[in-house]
Amino acid sequence: MPTLTDKKPVRPTNRALGRPAPELIFGDLWEYDPAPETADPKLKPRYELFIGGKFVAPASGKYFDSINPANETKIAEMALGSAPDVDAAYRAAQKAQEGVWGKMPGKERAKYLYRIARLLQDRAREFAVAETMDNGKPIKETRDFDVPMAAAHFFYHAGWADKLDYVAPGRRVAPLGIVGQVIPWNFPLLMMAWKLAPALAMGNCAVIKPATNTPLSALKLAEIIQDAGLPPGVVNILTGPGSTGGLIMAHPLAAKIAFTGSTEVGKVIMRSVAGTGKRMTMELGGKAANIVFDDAPLDQAVEGIVNGIFFNQGQVCCAGSRLLVHEPVADAVVAKLRNRLRVLRVGDPLDKNTDVGAIVSRDQLETVRGYLDAGVKEGAKMWQPPCRLPAKGFYMPPTLFTGVTQSHRIAREEIFGPVLAIITFRTVDEAIEKANNTEYGLSAGVWTDKGSRILKMSTELKAGVVWANTFNKFDPASPFGGYKESGFGREGGRQGLLDYCKLV
Repeated sequence: MPTLTDKKPVRPTNRALGRPAPELIFGDLWEYDPAPETADPKLKPRYELFIGGKFVAPASGKYFDSINPANETKIAEMALGSAPDVDAAYRAAQKAQEGVWGKMPGKERAKYLYRIARLLQDRAREFAVAETMDNGKPIKETRDFDVPMAAAHFFYHAGWADKLDYVAPGRRVAPLGIVGQVIPWNFPLLMMAWKLAPALAMGNCAVIKPATNTPLSALKLAEIIQDAGLPPGVVNILTGPGSTGGLIMAHPLAAKIAFTGSTEVGKVIMRSVAGTGKRMTMELGGKAANIVFDDAPLDQAVEGIVNGIFFNQGQVCCAGSRLLVHEPVADAVVAKLRNRLRVLRVGDPLDKNTDVGAIVSRDQLETVRGYLDAGVKEGAKMWQPPCRLPAKGFYMPPTLFTGVTQSHRIAREEIFGPVLAIITFRTVDEAIEKANNTEYGLSAGVWTDKGSRILKMSTELKAGVVWANTFNKFDPASPFGGYKESGFGREGGRQGLLDYCKLV
């Protein structure tokens, strides 16, 4: 563990310290030796559209800049896809669907998915750096979670490709055809794997649009798709603004639409697709309750709370953004949280010591700041640890609000930032009522030593995923999705495959 110097304190690592020692808390005077990731992301100055197995220039001849949110510098130019490009992508997908991919035996399709997974593992550090530069999340998250989990989804679904008779026992399954998929900016590579791997395993071709803010990893994955020898047209990737995504979803050759993003945009998509006969999967917003009872292991719970809301700067649909704390331990939990936040490191995402990286864009940063103003204006008490933010880039300190009521905007609306609203409760029934008092239903967490309480809470909480004494744990075999305005359909597991096939 680093030691204190005569002039300035050297900040201890979280793993070494476990929890902050009061005598080592120096607020914004913290200093630690930077440890930048040195892997070469192998970036190009310009990226074209990926259509029919090749990189092609956009019909419009237009490009837009991809910006690194950590330092506001240009990463690369990205092609701007338009209507002719979308149509070309669907025509290429149709040719592959009818000529090769839809007819290929599952055991042969599995080989391609295995190749993609292995190539992704081989280039894991390169992809981790590229994802961090594009998104702003800490390198230790992309290195230890995003990239390995993306590869795991391709491995998992490769294993399903020759066992599709077991997806719906007693029924025969068949591909849907071409699926249009729109990927969010918070987990660009992982969300692409979530959607693409089951589609390919079931024998579907895909036309995909990554988010405008984070198109880089999708186009780098296109390089892997080429190297894996996937037949031309099976996967097509178009970058561009939201209008490009609208064209993908509206195209008549699309048999299914899969979207992850905000509830507001999801509603617009559903209205536009209604009556067309297209299948849909929607994974939308969330406002998860993370519930801590008085018998919970508090130190473990605090780590789960921190992971639940500050992982990826809180830019997670299932983030535990509402902390419901049993009144007898509320003061203790808040005190432990404040101490824990004092040693979270905010800064350069490529620094391996960083815990909280950059917000994805200036617009998103301003949105989060607006919620901070609203919380204070409505009477909640805001607390942030002292920390020194980089001069350039889009950064927000981890933030706690106490004195929050159910009517506050910060307790009702999805902030999508490192902001935690703390609410107290007295009884189990009150905790359930407050947790369910939301238009969302994506996830929830329960912290208690009683198994019976866990069973009761998991039964009565209206959420697609309920974690017990942990938070933000994922597995490709476990279905993920929401209720109410958090969407419908499932991704992952056998249930996720069912959304990419038709029963005949």
